[in-house]
Amino acid sequence: MTDRPRISARIGGISESATLAVDAKAKAMKAAGRPVIGFGAGEPDFPTPDYIVEAAVKAAREPRFHRYTPAGGLPELKEALAAKTLRDSGYRVEPAQILVTNGGKQAIYETFATLLDPGDEVIVIAPYWTTYPESIKLAGGVPRYVVTDESTGYLASVADLEAARTERTKLLVFVSPSNPTGAVYTPEQVREIGRWAAEHGLWVLTDEIYEHLVYGDARFSSLPVEVPEIADRTVIVNGVAKTYAMTGWRVGWVIGPKDVVKAAGNLQSHATSNVANVSQAAALAAVSGDLAAVAEMRTAFDRRRRTIVRMLNEIPGVLCPEPQGAFYAYPSVKELLGREIRGRRPQTSAELAELILEQAEVAVVPGEAFGTPGYLRLSYALGDSDLAEGVGRIHKLISESE
Repeated sequence: MTDRPRISARIGGISESATLAVDAKAKAMKAAGRPVIGFGAGEPDFPTPDYIVEAAVKAAREPRFHRYTPAGGLPELKEALAAKTLRDSGYRVEPAQILVTNGGKQAIYETFATLLDPGDEVIVIAPYWTTYPESIKLAGGVPRYVVTDESTGYLASVADLEAARTERTKLLVFVSPSNPTGAVYTPEQVREIGRWAAEHGLWVLTDEIYEHLVYGDARFSSLPVEVPEIADRTVIVNGVAKTYAMTGWRVGWVIGPKDVVKAAGNLQSHATSNVANVSQAAALAAVSGDLAAVAEMRTAFDRRRRTIVRMLNEIPGVLCPEPQGAFYAYPSVKELLGREIRGRRPQTSAELAELILEQAEVAVVPGEAFGTPGYLRLSYALGDSDLAEGVGRIHKLISESE
């Protein structure tokens, strides 16, 4: 009898999250006593604000939260999310257009699973966050990549997108501010892309989780606000993780047309049911409160942003555009490949990242994880002293190759 595979082809084809893998290796090395500095995970180093934590503590004592609640989210949280969306982006939605999910990743997967049939193509702008292609493929879709680079600030044009469109294209993934590059599209560029998508009858998934993390003259623009005619074919995914330093609380949400949200909610009712009620109560406090704590974190990120860009550009062979949003730097290291560094000649950015971790005890994520070899991603959501020490170690290591 022929042995059948132990793991299904569908699940066996999924790659591990590269960013979480790097973070796990760095933490393991630290646990073993090595002084590793991690630039891998996109996780604010700040604690969740006290008023949010207190709301969770209070909720944990309420018996009504000890039971199942509606699978699509607490009604009071959905009301608050509608109000928050109007406040922050000017987009008016009803609670029936909102689905509360277990973090942004579930929001993304459920959107793809709801909208895509096998063979449907999805345009993904690279560098991309590692989860998008895997979720698309898991839902039966086919990712089609539009590759950008530092010469355009990692921004795609309508002409770039049109070149990737085929008769099977159903959806565009649009992200601004971007993980991993920190690129932010101007309102004019958002309108151009939105109108192009509307003209061709495409759906758009727009990831707005970094909406509050923009710097300098950059400005966040919500696509369905800039292009109202595409609102009925736009799904927004968002969450509390980055804005409120709540990565571990696992609360995200989907905003979209009622029929899409209802269908995604049906999926969630069988997959996970409701998000943990204590986390939902914490998210309610977060999105209902003012943005003072967010402003403090953004000020720190902005300071670190300028520091890391300056220090990276001082390393011979490294070119780092200035990110306009999120909390990532995405430098090109193509000039370093093939150089001898401590007896080794890394040929890829993956090999270079491995060398940096082993020899400098600094964890970075290679560009291969984001669809663009020849780059590194460094999160600057870590303390100022660690940031300076970590980049300084990389500089010292690379200087040995000159």
